[in-house]
Order: sequence, then structure tokens, then C-alpha cells
Amino acid sequence: MSELKKIKLNLFNVDGNAFVIMGAFTNQARTEGWEKAEIDAVLDEAMSKDYNHLLSTISEHCEG
Repeated sequence: MSELKKIKLNLFNVDGNAFVIMGAFTNQARTEGWEKAEIDAVLDEAMSKDYNHLLSTISEHCEG
């Protein structure tokens, strides 16, 4: 199993609105050179269920 790809983002500093969280994730992932397909895959999974799932999914891809 490959290691989960992560970005350097501390979600504690991000507004709790789901769209703001997804935007912060997207901007930082782009800055770190992620491909659009990689970003879209994380966001698609994050949005597939409820708000808690969104937070959990994005958090899994963040370190900071």
C-alpha cells in the first residue's frame, strides 16, 4: 500500500465552513504541485457524505 499523499496545512487556522476548507486544501495542494486529478479525487471523496466525513477526509491529507 502506498503512503497517503499529504500537504502542509493546519486546519485549525481555517474557517469551519466546508467551502473555505475545500478552498484552502485546493490552494495549498496546487502550491505543492498536486495534479488536478489528485485534488479532485480527495474533494470527491470528501463531499461524498456528510460534513464530518469531509473534515476527516481532508484532515487525512494534511499535516501541519
